[in-house]
Amino acid sequence: MDDEERIESRDAENDVDCNRLPESLPIADSIPNEHACSYLEGRVANLPLKLPARPIRLDEFDAILASGFRRSGVFLYNTACQKCSACEPSRVDVGKFVWKESFLRVLKRGNRSVEIRVDLPSIDSDRLVLFNRHRLVRGLGEMDQEYQSNEYESFLVDSCCAETLEISFWSERTLIAVSIVDCGLNSLSAVYTYFEPAFSRLSLGTYSILKQFEFAQKTDRQYVYLGMYVAENHHLSYKSRFVPQERWIGGRWLPFGL
Repeated sequence: MDDEERIESRDAENDVDCNRLPESLPIADSIPNEHACSYLEGRVANLPLKLPARPIRLDEFDAILASGFRRSGVFLYNTACQKCSACEPSRVDVGKFVWKESFLRVLKRGNRSVEIRVDLPSIDSDRLVLFNRHRLVRGLGEMDQEYQSNEYESFLVDSCCAETLEISFWSERTLIAVSIVDCGLNSLSAVYTYFEPAFSRLSLGTYSILKQFEFAQKTDRQYVYLGMYVAENHHLSYKSRFVPQERWIGGRWLPFGL
């Protein structure tokens, strides 16, 4: 990617309209998606789905992320909940990120113990077992709610983006964590990370985010999008530790932790 392309991508972000997809992206289908909220008990979530008619270009994906949208499987979605605004998309400008001593310790400890591989997303028994164990131990699912291989594939392998990567983390020959990451020209989007609870000493959740920050810096990308921040959900509120950051509130990116 050359400097001219990157400048055009950043200029396009400044021109993006609130909660709108790029006009260049054809949408094959729009699907209502109202259901019980996964983040806050007793609330109803409204996350309308958009199915792109073709793979999303890297520059288009920058604009999509910048207007508050996320990706799940082959769909794009944004929050449209009428009575709740608790979900706040968050992002970090990696050039401004403050590498606190605690983060540097996590990074050094992980770098001594972990091998990292970057490839296309895939599904096998090791990944599926680890994914379900992560969900169960962290209280994200019940024994009778285990994902099957086709569900995992539709969630984390299938993508409408031109470039989606899997960053896998290994201890010797054992898979201990997986991060699925979408790529734009100027940004990365953390789709989902799961990890082996038995390796808690490595702080794999934090370590995986720090390695995504490093990857963004090495590939000359400005932003890493961390997904939804929800203050009342402890599975999502941890994102406030990565500062300074911006959150999408009321159609604008507002700074936090400066």
